Amino acid sequence: MSGDGTRTVRAGRHTVEVHRPDKVLFPAGADGEPEYTKGDLVDYHRAVAPFMLPHLRGRPLMLERHPDGVDGPRFMQKNTPEHYPEWIERVEVAKEGGTVCHPVCDDSATLVYLADQAALTLHRWLSRAGDVDRPDRLVFDLDPSGDDFEAVRSAARSLRELLDELRLPSAPMTTGSRGLHVVVPLTRRHDFDHVREFARDAADVLAAAHPGRLTTAARKKDRGDRLYLDIQRNAYAQTAVAPFTVRARPGAPVATPISWDQLDDPGLHARRWTIADAVEQARTRPWAGIMDRPRALGPARRRLNALTDRTR
Repeated sequence: MSGDGTRTVRAGRHTVEVHRPDKVLFPAGADGEPEYTKGDLVDYHRAVAPFMLPHLRGRPLMLERHPDGVDGPRFMQKNTPEHYPEWIERVEVAKEGGTVCHPVCDDSATLVYLADQAALTLHRWLSRAGDVDRPDRLVFDLDPSGDDFEAVRSAARSLRELLDELRLPSAPMTTGSRGLHVVVPLTRRHDFDHVREFARDAADVLAAAHPGRLTTAARKKDRGDRLYLDIQRNAYAQTAVAPFTVRARPGAPVATPISWDQLDDPGLHARRWTIADAVEQARTRPWAGIMDRPRALGPARRRLNALTDRTR
């Protein structure tokens, strides 16, 4: 480390200056959560890069930044500042009344640089640069009313049964917060409106089959104690937390891909992994063989329509 409080990190083809690596981003918690610094976040990003980058490459990002750590102010950053290095990829996408130039994370050096910027959580688009109108991921967000992970576990099993019936591959991920995401890989054949309509109809079928514990009600006051099947991320310019990204909560929990078999682990919960051990889980490659089996939604739509007709 140099005398001015910087640390030089070599990542791939680039050298990144990490400023104030000893700055505490995650203070030690009252419940025994350990302290983590910016340097710890940098080290985690370097270690997880081989597993995280395939989920980031080519995708516009929204950055959740906490310059003073999780106890300080937060801001969401879409536009790429001019001072970002020229080797960081960018993609300009349309928005109402203009465009936005998002950063794209294609290499480990960019991951390190974003850690230096205290970008704790990376929120990714479900589509890629060059074809931003057509997603290659569909995401169901299982959002419990409280911190009851058993409700999440039960909902995930029911959702998997439905997706299996529709012959769609799926992969679960802890969010690092309270719930799970269930991700379906898609061919880029359909636009966001088509994908979101399919997700909404599938969620409606599931909620109708389990009205006492699942809901698609967007307003919290209408949900009661039921788990919310949130499909709103499946829209143009919406984002979902990236696999292996860190969440801004005590203990630095990580949004972590899991296998369906791990859903039965009684010790599983949404914040099960942190930057201390998420790389160990990543090395098990829980999504192996799933993300490279994308599906078009045409056949699944016909099966869903037939299922809906049978249950009316």
